[in-house]
Amino acid sequence: MSSQSGTPGQHSLAFRVMRLCRPSFHADDSLLRLHPADLLAGEDLLDDPSLSPSLLLDPFDQPPPSSPSSSDDSADFSFRDRFRLQSPTDALALSGLLILPQSFGAIYLGETFCSYISINNSSGFDARDVIIKAEMQTERQRILLLDTSKSPVESIRSGGRYDFIVQHDIKELGAHTLVCTALYNDGDSERKYLPQFFKFVVANPLSVRTKVRCVKDITFMEACIENHTKSNLYMDQVEFEPAPNWTATTLKADEHTAASNSQTRGIFRPPVLIRAGGGIFNYLYQLRQPPRESGQAKVDGSNILGKLQITWRTNLGEPGRLQTQQILGTSLSHKDIDLQILEVPSCIVLERPFSVKLIITNQTDRTMGPFEVYLSHGNYIEDKAVMVNGIQKLVLSPVEAFDSANFCLNMIATRVGVQKISGITLYDAGEKKIYDPLPDVEVFVDMD
Repeated sequence: MSSQSGTPGQHSLAFRVMRLCRPSFHADDSLLRLHPADLLAGEDLLDDPSLSPSLLLDPFDQPPPSSPSSSDDSADFSFRDRFRLQSPTDALALSGLLILPQSFGAIYLGETFCSYISINNSSGFDARDVIIKAEMQTERQRILLLDTSKSPVESIRSGGRYDFIVQHDIKELGAHTLVCTALYNDGDSERKYLPQFFKFVVANPLSVRTKVRCVKDITFMEACIENHTKSNLYMDQVEFEPAPNWTATTLKADEHTAASNSQTRGIFRPPVLIRAGGGIFNYLYQLRQPPRESGQAKVDGSNILGKLQITWRTNLGEPGRLQTQQILGTSLSHKDIDLQILEVPSCIVLERPFSVKLIITNQTDRTMGPFEVYLSHGNYIEDKAVMVNGIQKLVLSPVEAFDSANFCLNMIATRVGVQKISGITLYDAGEKKIYDPLPDVEVFVDMD
């Protein structure tokens, strides 16, 4: 990692920083594979007819005695043999080697920054009473990672070094600076101060887009996670932590797996793969608010649903973890009186009475009512295909606090086909208040 020195001048000490992260696989993408004979002689040696091929054969490449291949094929050193797959693993283009990071690389939010720091003495004398500090500086805060003030390093000999490792959980985006400082006595017993700064930028590994939709008393939330890194992400866990007044259930597609694998899959859950460079995966959650018990105080409508906890790993298991901000839903407004349809007959016959079951709920801490339920016709009474049968206004008794009452409304259909039950309206005679009509309900009316 490149550094910047805070003060000009000669210093006997200098910091060197190397990021510690897991290696990557070495992929051999060349068409011609390396043969051990290439290390001993050039390709013109293979054209010498006096050379015995057995002198250059790799003993590990010798075919087993039971192999059907002939000796001529095994002794073929021409380049045409380099295209052949000697082993099934050759098709993977993996040489079996691991490569250490050749550069500092990208650092993403949610990862753990781990760094190996070495302070070297390149002078001809020892540095004594060395106080070393390492801090992580962001736009918002400054975090101390190492401080040897209470136990200074006694001395760093000429040509020697002092090594240590620091770790920091990345929780902020943007510019970060690793500040390394050393306070020491040089050969002339002069007290010197050495600051060095190592800068890097933290990027966002993924983006989370949410959609919220309400269907009656159920709220559905869809979370779309997109991978912005250059490596595949294996999602270990994507859990939704609901707000205190919500319960959440993860909805998944039906998986048709063998019975023998059902127990294993329950213990060892395969991670979800989100491919590098824009891969996405969608999660769906069903949210509900538990019904309030009798005597429970009314909760103000809050549009805070909860937050997502996301953990993942990269190709070789490098962990990462993110927590989203509070996810907001549609603003909820609790009515003092709630009127809902419980049941509508599945079979409705033309000009034959039927009953619609309804429930009225008092969501306040006081007694409400009495009430009147009727069908509002508006200016289009002739368009009504479903009407109230009998008394046009149904009178209901008062409802106690946090209580509910079931009742039936007798109706009759005057036209066949798909019709709508519309305009069911509630009037509070005590409060002199008319509530909004219920949403339309479609029914099918048959002749017989």
